[in-house]
Amino acid sequence: MEESVTILEAIKQRFACGEVDVRTYSPLALAYIGDAIYDLVIRTIVVERGNTSANKLHKKTVAYVNARVQARMIEAVLEELTEEEQAVYKRGRNAKSYTTAKNASVIDYRKATGFEALCGYLYLTGNQERMLALIQLAIEKVGMEI
Repeated sequence: MEESVTILEAIKQRFACGEVDVRTYSPLALAYIGDAIYDLVIRTIVVERGNTSANKLHKKTVAYVNARVQARMIEAVLEELTEEEQAVYKRGRNAKSYTTAKNASVIDYRKATGFEALCGYLYLTGNQERMLALIQLAIEKVGMEI
C-alpha cells in the first residue's frame, strides 16, 4: 500500500525546498500563505458541494474569504486555541501591514491577518488537521453554512 503524502510534503520534495524553522517566518509571510490555503479550503468545500457556474462559486466563496467574516471566525474560536496558536495569532494581528482591506475596518483586517497567519503556521508545520478542525469549528460557531 502506498504511503500518503500531504501536498506540503509533495511540494517540498518535488521542488527541493529546504527545511526552515517556521517560527522564524514573519507573521505577514505566514498570513500570505495562510490566506492562500484558507482560500483553497473554502473553494474546495464550495466546489465539492455543487458543480455550478464559476460566478456562483465565486459569490459563495467570497462570503467566507473576506476580512469581516475571518475576524468573526477567529473571535469565535479564540478560546479554543492553544497558547502557541494564540501567540501566532497575536503576532499576525499585531503585524504592521502597509495595506488594508477595501470593505473592512482596520480592526477586522488585523484580526483577519492574525487568522490567516495562524492558518499559514498550522499548514507549514504539518498541522493541517488542526487547521481544518478550527476552520470547521469557526464556521459552525459563526452560524454560516457553505
